[in-house]
Amino acid sequence: MRATTFLIFFGTVLLIYFSVNFYIYSRGLQAFSISPTWRRSYIIVFWLIVSSFIIGEILEHTHSSLTSEWIYRIGAFWLAFMLYFTLTLLLFDVIRLFNYFIHFLPEMNQTLRFRIGLFTIAFVSLIVLAGHINALNTRVNKISLTIHKKVKGNREMKILMASDIHLGALIGENREKSLVDIINNQKPDLVLLCGDLVDGDVASALRNNLGRHIQEIKTPMGVYAIPGNHEYIGGIQKTLPYLESININILRDKTLILSNGVQLVGCDDRDNRRMGDENGRKSLKELMTGLDKTFPVIVMNHQPFNLDEAVNEGVDLHLSGHTHHGQLWPFNYITKAVYELSWGFLKKGNTNIYVSSGFGSWGPPVRLGNTPEVVVFSLKFDDPLQ
Repeated sequence: MRATTFLIFFGTVLLIYFSVNFYIYSRGLQAFSISPTWRRSYIIVFWLIVSSFIIGEILEHTHSSLTSEWIYRIGAFWLAFMLYFTLTLLLFDVIRLFNYFIHFLPEMNQTLRFRIGLFTIAFVSLIVLAGHINALNTRVNKISLTIHKKVKGNREMKILMASDIHLGALIGENREKSLVDIINNQKPDLVLLCGDLVDGDVASALRNNLGRHIQEIKTPMGVYAIPGNHEYIGGIQKTLPYLESININILRDKTLILSNGVQLVGCDDRDNRRMGDENGRKSLKELMTGLDKTFPVIVMNHQPFNLDEAVNEGVDLHLSGHTHHGQLWPFNYITKAVYELSWGFLKKGNTNIYVSSGFGSWGPPVRLGNTPEVVVFSLKFDDPLQ
C-alpha cells in the first residue's frame, strides 16, 4: 500500500513537472524559432536543464558525487526559473486575451517574439538572482518574553532557535559557518535546532564533512535538535547516526530538565509513520506526563499543526519551522491557508508560539517574499511566588 501511494504521488509530481515545462517550452519555441540554429539550440538546452533536476535527484540518492551535486544544483535553480517563467507567461497570456477583444498591441512578427523572449529570460533571471541574494542574508530576529514561572538561579535566559538548515548539496560549508558565526556573536545560553538539519540523503553532508563546525558550538546549556520531515526523507536510520556523530543531542519524543529547571520537550516529526516508522510518535500529552508545570516548559515541534494542543497542555514556549513561509512568492499564500501560523509570533492563552521562516532552503536556494532567519529569545522568568 505504501509503495502504491508513493508511486501515485511520484507519478503525479512528474506529470505536473513536465506539463508545466512543456507549457514553457512551447511558448519559448515560438520566440526562439527565428532561425534553425536558435531553434535547435533552444530545444537542446531547454530539455537538458529541465531533466537536470530529476537526474540530479536520482544521482544524489544513488551515486552522490561532485558531478551529481552540480547537476542537482542546476536543476534546483531551474525550479525557481520554472515558477517565474510560468507566472510571467500566464501574465502575457492574460494580456493577449485582452488584446483579442481590444486590439491594443502591435502585430507580432518573429523578430518581436524573439526580443520578447530575450527580455523574459533577462527579467526572470533578475528575479531569481535577487531571490538568491536574499536567501544568503540571514536576519537575526530578537524577541523578549516574560514567562510567569519559577526557575533555579538566574531568572534570565537567552535561547537561539534555528530551523530548516538543510545541509547538503545546496547548503554547504559557507552557510554552515555563517550560522555558527551568528550563534557565536549572539552568545546564547541554549541552542535549539527545530528540524530539517539535513536536506534529505546525508551522502552530500558526509562527503563534504558538513556539520563539523556546528559541533564546535559551545553554550552553557547545550545544543539540542529534533527530527524534521527531511530527516525521514533521507532515511532516519542513516540520518540519526550522522547527527549524533557531530555531537547534536537529538530529542526524538524525549523530555529533559535543564540545569535551571526549564523543561525541554522534543517531539518526533509527524511524518515518521508515513516514512516507515510503525511506532508512530507520542502525543504532546504523553510527553508532558509527569512534568512539573510550575517550571517553564519549552516544546520543539517541527511542523506547526494543532497548536491548540500546546495551549491545552500549558506549554510556555512552542517552537516550529517547516513552512519556510512559502519560500517562493506566491506560495506564502498557500502556507498561510494551510497553517494557523505560517511565520512569526502568536500568543494563545498563556502559550507563546513561534514559527520560523527557517535558515536554509529546500530546492532552489532562492527566497522571495520572506527572509531566512534565526530567532533569539530573551526570556525573563517572573514567578510572583518567588
